[in-house]
Amino acid sequence: MCNDIQTDGAEALAKSLHHNSVLVSLRLNGNKIGNKGAMSIASMLQINNTLQELDLADCDLGTQGVVALAIVLNSNKSLHSINISRPLLFSHQEETIVHMSHMLSVNSTLRELHLGKMALTDSGMERLAEGLHVNHSLRYLDLRCNRVTRDGAQCLAEVLKRSVTLEVIDLSSNRIEDEGAVYLSEAIAWPACRLQALSITSNNIGGEGLVSLAKALQINRTLTHLYIWGNRLEEPVCQGFRELLASGRLPADNTDVSAYEVDGRVYLAEAPHSLRRHYCWTPTQGQGGSPATNAPLAPKANSPTNTALG
Repeated sequence: MCNDIQTDGAEALAKSLHHNSVLVSLRLNGNKIGNKGAMSIASMLQINNTLQELDLADCDLGTQGVVALAIVLNSNKSLHSINISRPLLFSHQEETIVHMSHMLSVNSTLRELHLGKMALTDSGMERLAEGLHVNHSLRYLDLRCNRVTRDGAQCLAEVLKRSVTLEVIDLSSNRIEDEGAVYLSEAIAWPACRLQALSITSNNIGGEGLVSLAKALQINRTLTHLYIWGNRLEEPVCQGFRELLASGRLPADNTDVSAYEVDGRVYLAEAPHSLRRHYCWTPTQGQGGSPATNAPLAPKANSPTNTALG
């Protein structure tokens, strides 16, 4: 991670993995391999059937590289997790999301997809939802730091009402606001919803949206981790979340707020917990870890241990 591997290094590494049957995890995040490097990795994935986890975040991938990776995942049956967050995309057509959506509609093995800092808009979210509706394997969807608003949240909420696999969603640092949070609340209260963890930090959500989420948790018994800091924590929100914490419905270690009272008024303070990126290859503290690490949400079986750090 975060070395000085560039295009030539990525090409050499990809070539060495064509017939490798040992390495299962490869992290190249922070290395500027660019489009050509990404395309070399994509070509390798057409041959290699051992690699299970791939991290290419912050690698200066361009549109061609991201599209190539999406296309190869149409047929690759070994990769369980991929992170392509923060590519360098200059088109407003969101071609990469169109290809990702198609990939999700045919791929049956991918469990984690990290699309943070992709400049994803509501239009892109609508296209992505098309693939999510027919996907039956993805359990962790990371959409941090994008441009999703209430309309995109509505599309995602419709997915959650039907999905039997999605368990973890990170919508941190978008802008879904109250209406988007209400849409998600309706989905969370839906009987078929299987979501276990949701992060909506820094989304400009106020009392209406956050109170609706608190009420949804009284109905839903599956969602156990909820992160809300960075929104507008008005008094009704503070009251609602204090009740959730006091009743044990929302364990203190599974949220990023704690309640306190001053002169008869309830406030929320930031707590040192967050939805950490527990990739398939890093189940945080393992089965014996503190609940604050979200270890209960991490895979407990067939977790690879052979990892290469770029």
